[in-house]
Parts: sequence; C-alpha cells; structure tokens
Amino acid sequence: MDPAEVCDLYIESDRTGMTVSTLKRSFVDNLHYIQGKDATFATAYDYFMALAYTVRDRLLHRRIKTAQTYFEEDTKVVYYLSAEFLIGRLLINNLINVGLYEQTQKALGEFGLDLAELMEHEPEPGLGNGGLGRLAACFLDSLATLEIPAVGYGIRYEFGIFEQIITNGWQHEVPDNWLRFGNPWEIARPDYNVEVKFGGHTEAYTDPQGHYRVRWIAGTTVYGTPYDTPIAGYDNNTVNTLRLWSARAAQDFNLQVFNAGDYTQAVSNKTFSENISKVLYPNDNTLQGKELRLQQQYFFVACSLQDIIRLYLRKHKTFDAFPEKTAIQLNDTHPSIGVAELMRLLVDDYFLTWEKAWDITQRTFAYTNHTLLSEALERWSVDLFGRLLPRHLEIIYEINYRFLNEIRLRYPGNHARLARMSLIEEGGHKQIRMAHLACVGSHTVNGVAELHTELIKQELMRDFYEMYPNKFQNKTNGVTPRRWVLLSNPQLSGLITKTLGSDRWVKHLDDLRGLEAHADRPEFRAEWQQIKQANKERLADYIWQNNQIEVDPYSLFDVQIKRIHEYKRQHLMVLHIITLYEQIKANPSIDIQPRTFIFGGKAAPGYFMAKMVIKLINAVGDMVNHDSDVNGRLKVVFLNNYSVSLGEISYPAADLSEQISTAGKEASGTGNMKFALNGAITIGTLDGANVEIREEAGPENFFLFGLTAQEVMSLKAEGYNPMDYYNSNLMLKKVIDSLISDYFCPRDPGLFAPIVDSLLYGDPYMLFADYQSYVDCQKQAAEAFRDKDRWTKMAILNVARMGKFSSDRTISQYCQDIWGVEPVPVSLEACRPSLAGSQPLVNKR
Repeated sequence: MDPAEVCDLYIESDRTGMTVSTLKRSFVDNLHYIQGKDATFATAYDYFMALAYTVRDRLLHRRIKTAQTYFEEDTKVVYYLSAEFLIGRLLINNLINVGLYEQTQKALGEFGLDLAELMEHEPEPGLGNGGLGRLAACFLDSLATLEIPAVGYGIRYEFGIFEQIITNGWQHEVPDNWLRFGNPWEIARPDYNVEVKFGGHTEAYTDPQGHYRVRWIAGTTVYGTPYDTPIAGYDNNTVNTLRLWSARAAQDFNLQVFNAGDYTQAVSNKTFSENISKVLYPNDNTLQGKELRLQQQYFFVACSLQDIIRLYLRKHKTFDAFPEKTAIQLNDTHPSIGVAELMRLLVDDYFLTWEKAWDITQRTFAYTNHTLLSEALERWSVDLFGRLLPRHLEIIYEINYRFLNEIRLRYPGNHARLARMSLIEEGGHKQIRMAHLACVGSHTVNGVAELHTELIKQELMRDFYEMYPNKFQNKTNGVTPRRWVLLSNPQLSGLITKTLGSDRWVKHLDDLRGLEAHADRPEFRAEWQQIKQANKERLADYIWQNNQIEVDPYSLFDVQIKRIHEYKRQHLMVLHIITLYEQIKANPSIDIQPRTFIFGGKAAPGYFMAKMVIKLINAVGDMVNHDSDVNGRLKVVFLNNYSVSLGEISYPAADLSEQISTAGKEASGTGNMKFALNGAITIGTLDGANVEIREEAGPENFFLFGLTAQEVMSLKAEGYNPMDYYNSNLMLKKVIDSLISDYFCPRDPGLFAPIVDSLLYGDPYMLFADYQSYVDCQKQAAEAFRDKDRWTKMAILNVARMGKFSSDRTISQYCQDIWGVEPVPVSLEACRPSLAGSQPLVNKR
C-alpha cells in the first residue's frame, strides 16, 4: 500500500474525522463492535462507553503522531514520577482539549441523547488523595498544552483512595472499585512488562575484567504491566502519556500445590504481587502497612526507570547523553528511592563505574518538596529496608559514606552537622531519611511557594542549603484553567471570553488582567452576579439531593474543601460556627449575615483526630441545622466523598474560600487558587501560596488574619500555653465549654474530649492563638458581603489578577530553570506511518 494512501485513510477515516457526520458514524460503529449493542438493548452506560471510545480514537491518532515526532527528533523528555494522579473524569476534559465539545453535543442530539447525562456515567479514578495528586494531573495537562515531551509515571491502583461514607456523622471507608466496569481510556501494554525484585540477598563477585561487582538474588519477583492513558493538550495536536503500572505475579498459579490440596498457597504469589497495586495509601499504622507502602513506592519507581532506560536506548548505545535526553522529576519523597534504583541499574546491570553513574544520576533527577511536616518526610526503618531491598540499602550506605566525607572536607570537625545531614538517622532505631536521599541525588530541589521555599532553606533543609545554595529554587504551584474554569465554570468562561473579545486567556491566563477595566461597570457586575448565583443554586440542588439539607442560595457560601488534617484547621472553622451559634442563642433576634458553611474532604483511615474533626463538624451541623432559634440563618453541610467532580461544582459556587492553616505548615495549596480563579474571596493566614495570592489580588481583596510563620515559631519558642487564651477570652471559653459539657453530643458523653484535650493542653496548630483574629476577620467578611457591589468588585479583581497561578506558568518555569526542555510541536499534516513500505497499516472492513 502506498504510504500516502495510508496517510489519507488515517486522516479521513471515521476514527479520526472531526465532523458531526464522522462522529456519528464512529459512535454507532463503537456501540456495535465494541459494546456489542444496538439502540434496542443499549444502556446509558453503553452509550457512554461508545462515546468514550469515539473520543479515544481521535486521541490515539494524535498520540501516535506525537510519539513519532519525539522519536524522530530525539527530544529530551520529562518523566514525572508521582504516587498520585488525581486526574478526574476524562470525557469532557478530552472533548474540550481536542475541540470536539460542540460537535459531539450536536451529534448526540441528533440521536436524541444528552451529553451531560452520558458524562455522569463515567467512573472517577480515585488515584490521589488531594492536592499532590491533583497538582500532578494539572501538570500533565500543562505539559501537553505547552507541547513538552513528557510521560507521567505512577501506579494503576485497582481501588482508589477509598469511597467515603458518612454514617451517624462518622467517616467510614469502603473500597473505591473504579475499575469495576473497565476503563475505556487506557490501553494495556503487556509487551512492555518489566520485572521487579524484592527481598533475597546480594552476592559480591569479580567480573572478567577484574572489577568488583554485586548481583542481587531476589527472594520474590513481581511483574509490572503498564497501562497507558492519553493526555491531550489544549488546542494543539500533542497527546502525551500517563503510564500507570499494575503488579502481577511472576507465577499466578501453582498447579502442583493446588493438586496437593493447599488452595490458598497455590495462589499466594498472585495475592502478594497484586496487593502492591491494590489500593492507594494502605493504612501504615501497622508494620505490614508500612512494608506494603515501601513495596508500592519501589515497584512503580523500578518499573518506570527500566522503561525510561528502554526508551532512551532505542536511540543511544551509551549512557553519555542520558541527562541531556532525560529529566526525571520526583514529586515529593514517595519516588525518592529512584536515586538508589538508578544507581543500581547503571552500576549492576549496565556496568558503569560508580563515579560515572553518580554523575548521571545527579544530573538526571530533580526533587520537589511538598511538605514542611516532619511526619510527612518519609523515613524507613533500616531493618525493613534491608529485608525488602537489600541491594538498595548497600547503595544508600555507599552514597552516605561518600557524602559524609564531602561534609567532613567542607566542615571539618563539625560532628553535629554530620549527624543532621546523614542519610541515616542514628539511634536505637536506625532510619533512612528519604528526603535527604532525594536532595543529595538531585541537581535541583524546589519548594512550591515563595514562603515554603524560604522555610525549606532556612528551617527544614538549612544545612543542605548552606552547602548547596545553587541547588534550591522556588516554583510556585498553579492549576490548569482548562479544567478549573473552562470546564467547571462554563458561564463565567463565556462571560470572560465575551468581555475580552477572545478565548486566548485559556492558554495565556495573564490576559485576565483585561477584566479589571470592567470591574466598575454595573452591567458587567450584574452578569457576574447572575453567574455566581446560578452556580450557587446548582450546588444547593446537589446538597439537597445528596444531604437532604435545604440551604439558602442567597446566603454567604463559606467553603473549606480539602484533605482533613489538623494543620488545615477545619476545627477552627467549627469554633467560629459555634461562636455564631452561641451569639444567636444569647440573642435570637440578632442581626447576623446568613451563612452556609460547606466542608468536604477525606481523613486518612488511620488518622484518629482527623476523623474526630469530621464527627465534630457533623455533630455541630446536626444541632445548628435543626435549632428553631437559628431559623435557617446558619447551615452546616459536609459534602460526602469529596472528589474532583464535586470540586467542579463547589469552586464556582463559593463566596468565601477558607485557607486557614497554621502559618508555616501549608506548602502551597492549590484549592486556594481554584477558589480565587472562580471568584471566591480568600480568608486566610499568610501561609503557603496565600502570601502570593494576596500580593496579586491586593490586600484590600483578601481577608487576612492570624500569626505569621515567624510569629508562630517565636511564640512556640517562648512557650505557648493555650490555657492562657482559654482563661482570658470569654467567648472562646464559652465555645470550648460547650464541647466539654457534651452539648453537641448529649447521647455520647465525653465524645469530643480528645479534641478538647488536644486544644487545651497542647494546641499544636495554635487555634487558640488565632481564634480572636479569625472571628474578627469573619465579621469583616460578613460586612463586606452585605455590600453586593463591593463584594462583586473584589471577586472580579481576584479573578483578573490570578494569571500567575496557571500551571502553564509553573511548567514553563520548570522547563526553563530545571529540566532544560523546549516545546516540540506536532503536525498531523506530515503524516508518515512508521511501517510505511512494509505491511499495510489499515485493513478495509
């Protein structure tokens, strides 16, 4: 077959065409030949699957051409390693990015089908817990939109984080079986299976050239099978890949053992292996849980590095150019074992010298730190590590030996510095400091907000910063405007495009500055208010349908949706709710701004205090929502099973965005950016990216309260005593006493004693110190909300000034300052199938 004819078939076929007529034919074809149904028997889910495959066809056409382009041009590729990718539903995102949304709506309409209804049948992959995984998804979107060669690597968890069920106010976890009906977006690649070893022992030997070598004799072998999900860029032809690894046993079934009658042991290898990719973040309160987490982290890193090397060696015979063609980003400490694994591969499998392998490793890796919390900076027991990864323990000890010698030369006689910087934390229970390994093994370490980066340099990794000042950078996080405005807030997107006269802002978010000139126009403010009100009514409908709580869509929607954690201080927001409630009880006729308090988020299964906070929210809500004295002026709602899709409803509806973490604890935050981009005003501390949001929006368009990070540290150093605040603040005392008296849990005396005791006798996140400032700031917010024109102008200016917080800007800075990569445009016109001149690529039906 002539190559030009093959090209024409690809471009003009029903699988690649972009017209309404070709979409219709492709849809019917996929319904018949993939789902095996016709209109007589097809269910709504069949229609969704047929549509998803129709869209995927268009993505794969672009994906193949993208891969060809990268291969032919031998581009440098970014490999983003992350334990989480919270990608959300893909159908509408792909329709928007590929430019098929309107055509698809029309095509389905001609069949009498509703696109919005079909989209609701898409399962949501729960492959992340919060900001870390969602940031990774935003970055993939921006990498493809900016035409950067990139692959995301992670784990194809069979079960997501968990499905959250609220029963009697308590969180319960049930499996999130998101793959129960299959996943139309992914493509299994069993031909790229890789082998991963665990346990066993090592053996030293001398090779024929007389070099000292080590071989790892595994105790257990697992196979990793990759599943590829295409990631489409917006308004271009680039389609990159998210490659997720699924664990499989080297031997699924032992027939001899089965025939002997030991049925459980016959499949034990399969059970062990598949547990590795079974569920995201298994509870690590037990030794078994900790071991499984380490297995997960090593598994996906080992799979990914073998795959990266395979891709590199297609074009290169030596590793000399590896750092020039490969950029590997460690998304937090979860994949930091990659430093030791790449060294193992280069030294043990490809026989490079230690010095050359170390030079390649350091020039290839970069590390993003996402947390200042010491408990989140992973440490692994040396005993566990040595049992599971014996060769890697040897390598880490060798890295540490050479690193400590470097410290001794730089800082002779400074034994305290040696102890602080060592990769091994000494003591009765030796541990490996994974953040130290990532820092030593990377050419760049970055924080994710200006304040966060400064705290890394001055507090968390001060010794490393003093030794390697040029290694540290800041890259303030961002979010993709495609999902978080264009997709989630279409009415606002339409108004922005109409006002600016172009949709260029979708890829150049700084263009939103053009809205400032319209902030004082009454007709523009009126349209803005109508859109916000429609979004609030949509969320109010959702709350009624799912929580059976009727909320006033004209009340102030005061929203905090994020992972439940004590440092994020959801319970400070609860203290304010109780404060308002106490004021109403003391004076039922008080003039108070009606509010709807909306919470959402999941607590880690083993995090007792976070689960207690969820129970407290629901208990207070149950009392407040049904008290006749309140008369509907306050409502408290906990959104069950928070997800990306629920965020798409919640962010556009919020009036007030709660970003109230203890200053110095939040690395960046990205929910704060999504709220502000959708016209919510932030109430927050000077923490994480709040600092920069306030700088951009203007202090007059931000409600600031609380201690600064420096004041927090100073107060703790002086000896912070929460009882001083309790005894001196009458309203705070009244609020805490209501918890002590079991007012909100009359049938369960002492229920909230753990929360009360934590606050009164420790208050590690300093709620009491910030309480009065927070309550006073909330009064200012309430007064501002009463002035609709003032509030609307504040909202408009927040949106207009959020251009900095596009993930496109963040990724551009990574490309320039860390990865050294350039855009590689993909053209569909220059189609040249890679097998042209060999066997035909297309078979006619």
